[in-house]
Amino acid sequence: MKEIRPDWISKTLAGAILGFSLALALAGLFAWLGPGGLATPNKFQLVMWLISPIWLTTMSLSFLFTSGMRAWLCLGGANLAAYAGLFACRHFIH
Repeated sequence: MKEIRPDWISKTLAGAILGFSLALALAGLFAWLGPGGLATPNKFQLVMWLISPIWLTTMSLSFLFTSGMRAWLCLGGANLAAYAGLFACRHFIH
């Protein structure tokens, strides 16, 4: 029987916290860059429902990292890239 690794808490927290913020950013990018942009009617409902599957996928994939620190670093980098894209969309696409 395998032993439970001691870094499962840090992986869980990385997936929960950084996964949620990544899901928000990716849903926002879809809202800006998806068909019709922000002006599309009823698009906000779809964007709202996109957050849950993205968050749950990120959270479940966080356990595939070799360590908790690596999960925090990779998901943190993905968050930085996603929010940089969101910032660029907000300032360059009108």
